[in-house]
Amino acid sequence: MHKHSLLKAIVAIMVMAVMVASLIGCSSKTTGNSNTSSTTSGGKITVVWYPNESAADFAPARDAIAKYIKQATGKDVVNMTTTDYTVAIEAIDSGKAQIAYMGAQGYVQAHEQNSAVLPLFTYSGPSGTLSDALYYSRLCVNAADASQYESNGTYSIQNIAGKKISFVSQSSTSGWAIPTSAIIGNFKKDPKWSNLVVNDLAQGGPNKLFSTVLFGNSHQGAAVNLLTGKCDVAAFDDDDLTPYVQLDSGTANTPGAVYEIAKGASAPFDTLTGKKFTVIGAYPVLNEPFVYNSKSLSSSDADKILNVMTSDTVSNDTLIFDPNGKGLLSKTKDEHFIKVTDEWYQPIRDLGV
Repeated sequence: MHKHSLLKAIVAIMVMAVMVASLIGCSSKTTGNSNTSSTTSGGKITVVWYPNESAADFAPARDAIAKYIKQATGKDVVNMTTTDYTVAIEAIDSGKAQIAYMGAQGYVQAHEQNSAVLPLFTYSGPSGTLSDALYYSRLCVNAADASQYESNGTYSIQNIAGKKISFVSQSSTSGWAIPTSAIIGNFKKDPKWSNLVVNDLAQGGPNKLFSTVLFGNSHQGAAVNLLTGKCDVAAFDDDDLTPYVQLDSGTANTPGAVYEIAKGASAPFDTLTGKKFTVIGAYPVLNEPFVYNSKSLSSSDADKILNVMTSDTVSNDTLIFDPNGKGLLSKTKDEHFIKVTDEWYQPIRDLGV
């Protein structure tokens, strides 16, 4: 049995708060397997990436991972970048891609559509284990407006009602599943919104919690929507913004923390340097898996890839794990890739989003 009780306990706090609403609002899901090719023993391996990691800043990390996979399997590796979450999910479900790096919510969706899609490894927490394998989903506002969401020195998401909001994608864990669950848990105490369900948050307008709902299609896109004034509140994670920001004040990933777009930040933030945003809500999320389609990638190749990606060589590669936060992932202590199974993502599935 996998030792992730701490993670389950953390996520369970949110699950308990929203379970009834989430189950009521849970949309129908497709079950059964998508059509996939038979297990391959030759040819190339395609790795599909979400829009977040398709950004130019992550090209060196994508290439490094492709290099390790080629070393392990002897096969040519193609990186498939995307601008839409659903394209990535369909690519891994159909077998067009054999490997995908995706959020926990996207994995749950892909697995439900095709049970051949399985997690292979994720990245550990600073301890080097799964016990602290977390990142953060955050609800943020422009720093100049932060006082609107503060009462008696405490930040709250209560005043986001009626505002314009940007999420990432409905296939995003930290840019949709977790923040919508937190929002429902917060507003269920208000008689006006006590029957609020997840589907209600996908659109804005009269009699809706939000006046306008936007989707940035990436965490960077949601943050840009906020900083350019297209919305008042935005949901995006900490990891995907790391290459572009610096902590200006407060404690990282806690309400009240202020971040500034760093000087020299690359696109899409190159014209937004100096802009600041404030965190008004922060929620822990299970780390994202690298998944594979077991009908289009042989078990032998999967084992070889797992072996190399969990090696010390990879954990010490600064293109992937960078102490300065410029790689694919940040290296603060003993982070490395670690084997993970479907069971570990059950808390995300239990959210019912």
